Amino acid sequence: MPGKLQPEILRRSVLGYTGKLREDLLVGGGLGEDAALIKVPDGVLVASSDPVVGAEKNAGKLLVHINANDVACKGADPAWIIVTLILPEAGGTVLVEKFMREIHEACSEIGVAIAGGHTELTDRYKQPVISATMFGMTSYELSVKNISDGDMIIATGHAGLEGMSIIANDRSDLLSEFFSNEDLQVVKSWGENFSILKPAKILREYACYMHDPTEGGVYGALFEISQAANRGIEIYHDDIPVHALTKVAAENLNFDPLNLISSGMLIAVVKPEKIHEAQNALKAQGINSAIIGKFSGTKKIFLNTREELWSILARK
Repeated sequence: MPGKLQPEILRRSVLGYTGKLREDLLVGGGLGEDAALIKVPDGVLVASSDPVVGAEKNAGKLLVHINANDVACKGADPAWIIVTLILPEAGGTVLVEKFMREIHEACSEIGVAIAGGHTELTDRYKQPVISATMFGMTSYELSVKNISDGDMIIATGHAGLEGMSIIANDRSDLLSEFFSNEDLQVVKSWGENFSILKPAKILREYACYMHDPTEGGVYGALFEISQAANRGIEIYHDDIPVHALTKVAAENLNFDPLNLISSGMLIAVVKPEKIHEAQNALKAQGINSAIIGKFSGTKKIFLNTREELWSILARK
């Protein structure tokens, strides 16, 4: 099945291969860990790598934000990016400049320097393959290993934000049957809201762990966290934020918005004694949040982690 590897496959076929063990690698590859933490002389370097798959319009901007989001989840300010573009030979030179212009503009907005990368044209692929690695510095050590029983889960943003924007931009024909043109433009505009840098910068003062729910959506993220922390989660399903337009689309297209790719949301784990202070700090900056769950016991949850976007984009 296309998409992210299931946890059991990831553990068996990927995470066991670690190379040489080094004491300066504080957090390496792991289930639920968005980025690595590497001890360097002046602090802790955060590094994360992600591709863009499924989006065509504004893919360069999306590439920057999904990588910046992962770095921000470790309490860092994104600073440097390395970009890899592997593009179809036909029309590839046009795409090179298109993607690089989008990447440049997005990086300029958030203070990130393009430090290098790799670009090539190929006759092996029909669709662009674009990926990046983002770096930043932090003084925090946010990790799943910090999670304890009773910790609360906060969410900002709303479920399926990224997926809905991709559908609106790349398959608007699916939504136009029940959305007004005004509704469609609203959902398209959600592509401007993929960054979680602002809430992450606030919550890093209160959180013991943060996570960016991408492929698999909210349920995919909660499943990953439960597996990684080896703890159960009492999920407050009805409190998970879902926009009214997403609910309309889900009903008409028959998909679960809680399994729709959700860059632009932020999930943070906060100690119960800090929960109200954290929410008040977000509110003071005009950011809405919701408590969507609590860690409870050691019985890990099992949720459907499928990604809804791929089957939606493939519809005729």
